[in-house]
This record gives sequence, structure tokens and C-alpha cells, in this order.
Amino acid sequence: MNFFTPNFPPYATAFEIAWYYAFRMICLAIFIFLIAPILVIIPLSFNAESFFSFTDGMLALKPEAYSLKWYRDIFANGMLDPNAPLSLDWLKDSWMRSQWMIALKNSLVIGVSATFVATILGTLASVGLSRPEMPFRGLINGILISPMIVPIVITATGMFFFFSQVGLAQTYLGLVFAHALLGTPFVVITVTATLTSFDRSLLRAAANLGANPLTTFFKVQMPLILPGVISGALFAFITSFDEVVVVLFLAEPDQRTIPRQMWSGLREQISPTILAVATILILLSLVLLISLEFTRRRMERLKIESFG
Repeated sequence: MNFFTPNFPPYATAFEIAWYYAFRMICLAIFIFLIAPILVIIPLSFNAESFFSFTDGMLALKPEAYSLKWYRDIFANGMLDPNAPLSLDWLKDSWMRSQWMIALKNSLVIGVSATFVATILGTLASVGLSRPEMPFRGLINGILISPMIVPIVITATGMFFFFSQVGLAQTYLGLVFAHALLGTPFVVITVTATLTSFDRSLLRAAANLGANPLTTFFKVQMPLILPGVISGALFAFITSFDEVVVVLFLAEPDQRTIPRQMWSGLREQISPTILAVATILILLSLVLLISLEFTRRRMERLKIESFG
């Protein structure tokens, strides 16, 4: 049975058949409602005019109404000579001086570093919380995921005052720690969910065979929970890459990330370059999600082949 030609059983009532189609229409409507605001950004990023709306030429599908100049502006904005011909020197000038390139470098450095810290802390916390002898597991778990519940403005304000006292405000290290704090709950949730189906008898078997706890973790437990760890790391990276409130509180002007650069662009100069950047981020998110699903399926297949 498929969506287009379902084979209903003979005992299916008219209501069940109607609900079959109604349910799928409701799901389709919800999907369109969620995805339409994102998809509309993509054609707008090719607007030849400095507008955030569809022009008459775009609606008429006239080629001259579309342009790649906003994508070029990502590389040229802030360069010494943005109109110079494309060359190695032009690319070097763009990488060193373009505002968007600087923001991209900051986002990657902070995001990757924060993801590394959050993944380690979240995984270790999840492994500890999964042990039955761990006291106050519910309380500790609630504290660990509290950054997801507390409004981000309150969290950012608290981090600003705390980091100011310890000398981490307006530093890259402070931004890494702040983003790691926001990403750790996602790692804790995904790894904890993976550990719920983990067979702890494997740990006892490894210990009986003489493996120490460190060897047991890396050789037995880690390969089985790796899909959850990768998923948590991905969510932590996306959280860091998308965060703007904390950056507004803690970063200096030269520590702008991509979200803060987009925020500043909306406040200071309305430019469709923001839409071009948003389109690239959408494609990046799509690639990450596809990679995550591919990795998850591969790890599930390896687990089945290893343990039958």
C-alpha cells in the first residue's frame, strides 16, 4: 500500500478511508506551513533589486530580474578593491577583509570549539547519569538541560555578569564556553536517549574479560552510542552557529559571527545579501541533516552486523 494507490482492507469503513486521506492532507499542510517561510528566501536571494519582496520582473520570470550580485557581495563587502577581476589576490583580500568572511571564520572557530567541549561534557554526563547507582539523577539532569528551558536573554545576562568577573567577557574563550553551555543539553538528551537501549551486560562482560573502565568505554560502549553522540554534536554545532543573543552580550565588534552579522545588517543596512547568506545556511543545514541520517543508518547497520 502506498500514498497514491492504497489497498484498503475489505472491512475498512468510509470514515477510515476518509481519515486516511485527511490525515495525510493535514500532515502535508503542516509541512507546507513550516517549510514555506524558509523556501521563499531562496528565490528572493536572486533578486536583482535591493528589495525583500518579489518584483514584477521576478513574477514574470524575466532573466534580467534575477542576479547573483548578492552572493558576490558576500565575498566583496569590506574588500579594498571589490571590483577587481577575480584572481588569487582578490580571494585573499576577500578572506582577510570581507565582513561576511570574517564572520564565517568566527562562527566556524567558535562553533567547532564549542561543539568539541559540549560533546565531551554532555557525553560524560550522560554516561554518568545512565548508571543506576547515580544519586539525584533527576535533579542533575534537570540542571543540565536548564539552558534549554530558561529564556536565552536571562542566560546571556547571567553569563555576561559571571564572565565579566572572571575575565572571559569579550574573549573568544568566553564565547566558546558560552556556546558550549548552550549546546551541552542537546548532547545530554540525545546520548541519554541512546543509552536507554544500551545493554549494560556488555560492560560486565568486558570487565570479566579483564578490560579496564577506560578500555570498556572506548571499545564497547562508545561504538554503540556513537550515533547519539554524533547527533548531539550536530545539534550543539547548529545551536552555536545560530546563536545571536549571547554574542550580542559577550562579543566585541570584531568577534561578529554570521548571525550577529545578519542582525547588524538588518539594523544598519537592509540588503538582500542577508537572504543570500540565509540560503547558503539552509543548504548547509540540509547537507548536515543528510550526513547525520547517512551516519545513523550506517552505524545501525554496523551494529546489526557486529552483534547479529
